[in-house]
Amino acid sequence: MNITEFIFFSAFLVFILLVLLLDLGVFNRRSHIIPFREALIWSIVWISLGLAFYFFILHFGHWVHGIETLDDISTRIGRYGHPIRIEGLSFEEALSVYRNNLALEYLTGYLIEKSLSVDNIFVMIMIFMAFGTAEKYYKRVLFWGILGALVLRFIFIFAGAALVNHFHPILWLFGAFLIVTGIKMYLDRNNPPRIDPGSHPMVRFASKWFRLHPEYVGQKFFFLHKGKWMITPLFLVLLVIEFSDVIFAVDSIPAIFAVTTDPYIIFFSNVFAILGLRALFFLVASVIHRFRFLKVGLAILLTGIGLKMILPELIEIIFDIHIRIPTQVFLFFVLIILGGSILLSVLLPAKDTIPGEQ
Repeated sequence: MNITEFIFFSAFLVFILLVLLLDLGVFNRRSHIIPFREALIWSIVWISLGLAFYFFILHFGHWVHGIETLDDISTRIGRYGHPIRIEGLSFEEALSVYRNNLALEYLTGYLIEKSLSVDNIFVMIMIFMAFGTAEKYYKRVLFWGILGALVLRFIFIFAGAALVNHFHPILWLFGAFLIVTGIKMYLDRNNPPRIDPGSHPMVRFASKWFRLHPEYVGQKFFFLHKGKWMITPLFLVLLVIEFSDVIFAVDSIPAIFAVTTDPYIIFFSNVFAILGLRALFFLVASVIHRFRFLKVGLAILLTGIGLKMILPELIEIIFDIHIRIPTQVFLFFVLIILGGSILLSVLLPAKDTIPGEQ
């Protein structure tokens, strides 16, 4: 990380921290059940913020790595495998091509992460139901869960980027894993996840190392009882949510490495997708069962991403043909799969979701 990258990344983290503090300390201090209208407004706010960052990258993407010369652009293209060519272009022309591709990579990663997070919402619902958590405390758990997820993503993404940088074939392993995950997701599409609080690994871990209070104590995670600190069931729920996000990240982060290996773009797309997860949870929690083909779409998406990570490399090795899939083509593929699955869900609803039908 050079000094320019350090300054930009530090400024980005400060901005995200201010946004989170504003969200927690000003707009959402009170624990309450989030109505649909409030969830919709906040979803629009977070999505608008994520899309605004796309336009920022489109115009100022060179700030991320401190691009100042044609050699700087060529170095980044070679290091991160951006599917663009700048031979014969002036610096301004090459910079425009570079920023446009960087912005498209961010947007594609953002859409992939956002769509996969919808599937994760169903798991969160099952966790809250399994632990009997009052709905008015969902917001508090999700806020701290999202904060923890941001820290975990930072570690996973930059560790993964370091692995890819030193051992490029690991992308093949990522691709193979995504293909297997996509196939498994399709086969299990009609099998809802089961959460057993008593046997969950995080519950067993907490039971071994901490004192557990048997009952919820309002919105408290910790409770001083007879001079001893104890963790409440609400904190157990938070631990299980964090554990599920680790499992979720194992799928989603390798998927974005198919879009780009630039860790900064991957992290930015993850951050903005995760920031809106809490509002999205309350927005779609009551209607997620209506998206009957979303699971199929996500399975196709993961499988397609896995193939993209493997096939071009194999073709180059076997036939000595170098294939570059433009970022806009891959973005188009993502939009078709996601849009198609949602459209089919609307046009062909399950019988038990048709209004008025018994």
